[in-house]
Amino acid sequence: MDVERKIAEQSAVVGIIGLGYVGLPLARAFIKGGYRVMGFDVDHTKVDKLLAGESYIGHLSAGWVSGCIAEERFEPTTDMDRLHEPDAILICVPTPLTASRDPDLSYVEATTRAIAKRLRCGQLVVLESTTYPGTTRDVMRPILESTGLTCGRDFFLAYSPEREDPGNPDYTAEGIPKVVGGCDPTSSRIAANLYAHAVCQVVPVSSCAVAEACKILENTYRAVNIALVNELKKIFARLEIDVWEVISAAKTKPFGFQAFYPGPGLGGHCIPIDPFYLSWMARKHGMTTRFIELAGEVNACMPEYVVERVAHALNDASKPVRGSRICLLGIAYKPDIDDPRESPSFRLLELLEEMGALLSYNDPHVPRLPRMRAFRVSELASTPLSAEHLAAQDCVLLATDHSAYDWDFILAHCDLVVDTRNATAGHDSRRAAVVKA
Repeated sequence: MDVERKIAEQSAVVGIIGLGYVGLPLARAFIKGGYRVMGFDVDHTKVDKLLAGESYIGHLSAGWVSGCIAEERFEPTTDMDRLHEPDAILICVPTPLTASRDPDLSYVEATTRAIAKRLRCGQLVVLESTTYPGTTRDVMRPILESTGLTCGRDFFLAYSPEREDPGNPDYTAEGIPKVVGGCDPTSSRIAANLYAHAVCQVVPVSSCAVAEACKILENTYRAVNIALVNELKKIFARLEIDVWEVISAAKTKPFGFQAFYPGPGLGGHCIPIDPFYLSWMARKHGMTTRFIELAGEVNACMPEYVVERVAHALNDASKPVRGSRICLLGIAYKPDIDDPRESPSFRLLELLEEMGALLSYNDPHVPRLPRMRAFRVSELASTPLSAEHLAAQDCVLLATDHSAYDWDFILAHCDLVVDTRNATAGHDSRRAAVVKA
């Protein structure tokens, strides 16, 4: 087949729809693999920045962007009429939840319809967005086949879940094994051959549904175990036991235990969302997922628990939350990245603002609070952590433990720190009272 020959010769053009935290690193992997990449995005701002040689993702340098564009190895565009040009189209669009926690496939469906309008014989289409088992087969395939073309003969369709870990220097997109499952054996083979040029290892599975279920399992596993340690944190706090010391001791066991750590809630584009895709699918088949629902409930309640700890800590200093100056450290959902998606910090700010706190925040990676669909908080800019600003705070709430933070400096210039990450352990806290939450 022509597409297989082009893949083997590395003359195939790879199109990636969605140039965010998944799509842009994936583009880098295919460019490193020797392919020319077209990047599609409906956000004109993103495309304009890329065309100007700028990067909006911290771990991808502007030098890399400008170099790839100058060498004509990467072409960002908002023109969806050009979707007939790539030989392979990889879809990396959001799959959020609705207000009722049902899957929102509007982005996937709209993207698939855009592809269908320009679909030509020989193209490979791969969905990478996290979704429930059956999406590729039952949602995407009918839309694409409405063109009169047949999957497995005229075009090829597969699913390969993204496994991007933003900011992790040890596991870039090209260094993470890729699970690939097709709607038919030919689609599976062609998709696996394509990814083999861009990533360290391809893991073929028997179907799209297996590949989709694989991604759900990976993130449900993490969500459930994080919920366990979050619940234990609350119990151990009541017993005056340090949960971090307990975990540190437990992980010395060389078998049968993997360390997970508590926090102020779940963040990121996967773990807070993906398990509910499985719950929704189970309900459609008359089944319940009590374990998953309970884990979701525990994790979702953590910001309220943290704010309760803040209120108690202020109360011990004879101060109410209303009118107290509280500085939150860290907006990104995990250390040393600029990704704020689903970060529990937004819920913390929202709750504290509702209680009348006078808020500020600092994050070296997030200079201004972005607008978020699910949260309503005042527009703020990151405030420098000067000695004067810290000393003026009634409470410093540590939400994300960026490595840029100088904990000794912070502890030396404030009176109260509520630490949700155990980041201050081992640091001099002779001035500041430290409360773990």
